[in-house]
Amino acid sequence: MNKEERELKVSFLSKKEYTCPVCGAVFRKEELLSGGGRLIAGALTDELHRLYEPSVKYGELFPLAYQATVCPECWFASMDSDFSLLPPGSKGHVRDDQERRMEETRLIFPGLDFREPRGLMEGAASQYLALRCYDFFNKEVSPTIKQGIASLRAAWLLDDLDKKYPNQHYDWLARLFRKKAQFFYNEALDREQSGKETLSGLKAFGPDTDKNYSYEGMLYLCAYLRYKFGPADDAAQRKSSLEEARRTIAKLFGMGKSSKDKPGAFLDLARKVYDAINKELGETDA
Repeated sequence: MNKEERELKVSFLSKKEYTCPVCGAVFRKEELLSGGGRLIAGALTDELHRLYEPSVKYGELFPLAYQATVCPECWFASMDSDFSLLPPGSKGHVRDDQERRMEETRLIFPGLDFREPRGLMEGAASQYLALRCYDFFNKEVSPTIKQGIASLRAAWLLDDLDKKYPNQHYDWLARLFRKKAQFFYNEALDREQSGKETLSGLKAFGPDTDKNYSYEGMLYLCAYLRYKFGPADDAAQRKSSLEEARRTIAKLFGMGKSSKDKPGAFLDLARKVYDAINKELGETDA
């Protein structure tokens, strides 16, 4: 490899070897190189997703495509920190699910190959696979909120696929995954409040990789996703859902002033959603 090829590399294989807890395959994970002007941070969306500007030298890079760890043989997947934490009792269930898991993933994301450098298709598929595989984990690793994060990240990567390959229904799929995220985020909050599942198994709430918006970010997304992607067809159900979203987001304003984890810009987003919910509820009540 010459100097120019080295300079234009965007990823590398980690030195750490992973052993799949399901099939025993040994592999190394592809990681994104982030220095040298590869990542140029752009705007932050209402979903707390960091956009990146294309680099003249490296083109478009998608950090989220590299986040989930996927076994290249059986397609068992999870967040990196959980890959070795699959309960022994679930191993057979994941193995039994392999053929169906691979077949259904290929239906949504054709041409996948996790033995080669990841593209956008593998990145989106990896988040979908993680979402599926967290069904096999114990509540101690906080699987429900991780399914919510994986759903949201899959939606963002599907947005990118839609821009690259328009009119292939990736926009419809992105909306579907946002609805899944809405369910899992609010289900995780319900489980945490009822004591069925803690959130302590989650090291960083993200939801993106550039900043951890912690528990407050989760509350914001619970409300935002309810407002944007919650029930809409039944008026009474919509009103009840919005009232729940308003109660959730109102908690943010009782948690003190802006701080490192809760900057003013984040509180401004929360206030905007709170006001939008109030406006819609006001129109409903009129």
